[in-house]
Amino acid sequence: MNPPRPLVLIVDDNTTNIDLLVSTLKSDYRLGIAKNGEKALEYVKKQRPDIVLLDIMMPGMDGYEVCQSLKADPETTAIPIIFITAMNEVTNKTRGFELGAVDYITKPFQAAEVKARIRMHLSIEEMRLELASQNERLEALVSKKTREIQTVFDASICSMATMVEVRDPYTAGHQLRVSQLACAIAEKLELDPDTIEGIRIAGLLHDVGKIRVPVSILSRAGKLLDAEYEMLKIHPQVGFDILTTIPFPWPVAEIVFQHHERLDGTGYPRGLSENQILLETKILTVADVTEAYSSFRPYRPARGIDMAISELVQHRGTHYDPKVVDVCLELFKTGQFIFDSFDNTIPRSLPDRDKI
Repeated sequence: MNPPRPLVLIVDDNTTNIDLLVSTLKSDYRLGIAKNGEKALEYVKKQRPDIVLLDIMMPGMDGYEVCQSLKADPETTAIPIIFITAMNEVTNKTRGFELGAVDYITKPFQAAEVKARIRMHLSIEEMRLELASQNERLEALVSKKTREIQTVFDASICSMATMVEVRDPYTAGHQLRVSQLACAIAEKLELDPDTIEGIRIAGLLHDVGKIRVPVSILSRAGKLLDAEYEMLKIHPQVGFDILTTIPFPWPVAEIVFQHHERLDGTGYPRGLSENQILLETKILTVADVTEAYSSFRPYRPARGIDMAISELVQHRGTHYDPKVVDVCLELFKTGQFIFDSFDNTIPRSLPDRDKI
């Protein structure tokens, strides 16, 4: 079935002009007629013509006002408008273009010119609509591919986090809980969403370097020997080495590298201090210490949140950033944050960012 012919609306108060245009166009187009501006607006609202041929000098609402009204309405603004008028001053034409008209034909007009102008602008509009349609399809495809890539990315992060927790089941869930608390602190500090996303990923991976630490050390029930402790301290460097090859849009590798540094320079592995430490790391460090002190470890029972808070207060300003500590304490004091559980369950999928 052939598509309907394009609909052309002729707006003119002069019957002779209307007859000439109808005679010129009737074989190629469906035609609508309006003899004043008010009728033209009513017709456009109901019929949605493909193009409007608009006279300027009309009683009541003139062509400029009709054009302005159509262009102000989001539902009709895209309809091409061609002025057909005896006015040929440059200022008159300029005003028409400024109001949004696409062309200007001066009376007396030639039939061939009118046909050519209409054909050209209908073709341009068809191309515009096709381009818009292609853009919509492209945006949908990009959105779909982005979701697919995000799914693969999340699965990869989850797998990396799980590698550590499979080897160290006593601390399973630690990275997830640290990530949750770090994000809550970052949101309270009103950091931008992109920065918070980087903190989330770094939190989920901050102990990935423990893949190089022997299981006998990770699961040891008693106090570590000095040599064992030194072995454990390599995990930030190993984590950095693993993650630095991944082109994250955030400084994930560096955050992981720094997460055992302290403000006073007593941390490891590089002895960084104060402004040498990223804000993201300062947030992650407080979250890490809070979760670690609260939960069970092979060498001690769970100490609970009160003991974690005591550690933060004792070393506020020396080990841990004061502002970050204050926000963390406020979250727990006001009940705005609690750890989900300490059931040592290894997460099987990466949590939704909105749920962290």
